[in-house]
Amino acid sequence: MTMPESRSLASGFTDPVYDSQSAFRRAMEALASPGRLRPVTMSADVPLMPSAAALILALCDFETTLYLSPYIAGLPSVAEFVRFHTGAPLVSEPSRAAYAVVDLRHDDLEPGSFAQGTAEYPDRSTTIITLCDNLESGTALAIAGPGIARVSALKVSHLPADFSAQWNANRARFPLGVDIIFAAPGQIVGLPRSTRVVGEAC
Repeated sequence: MTMPESRSLASGFTDPVYDSQSAFRRAMEALASPGRLRPVTMSADVPLMPSAAALILALCDFETTLYLSPYIAGLPSVAEFVRFHTGAPLVSEPSRAAYAVVDLRHDDLEPGSFAQGTAEYPDRSTTIITLCDNLESGTALAIAGPGIARVSALKVSHLPADFSAQWNANRARFPLGVDIIFAAPGQIVGLPRSTRVVGEAC
């Protein structure tokens, strides 16, 4: 009898086609314009932060490997939610992931441990969805690069103390390296591998 499982499984998008396309578009916009906040919401009662859940449903499918950080993997029903709504294979090694979900409030963020791509296929790297409390306070970094007019500010709570050094090491591998989408309640911001951290923002 499967009724208890079906009652505990969270629903996905209300309008799967429209909502998925909208979240996908916001993710692409965030990576194209680093540092610029984009709204992403999800009305369903989901087992993790709704903005991150929306990104997972929009970006992942049965062909995209997904890594869940230890804290995220330990949340009740998250793995079942991902498998049911996306079919994405879950992997235990960050270096095998096309996408990853990391909670900055509980897990370490180490960009170098994820798939970096190859010279022939630089796109075979990991896009990391990172969860945080907000994107309007916390560590403020000055960023520059494609998609940014001169210099922009990136504000992310719970960033590791050595994030700037780690990120510039990631940037030095370009066109290899990971991309990051920071997710907070109701909004996201992108940090593609082409972006440099040039200091602290005022």
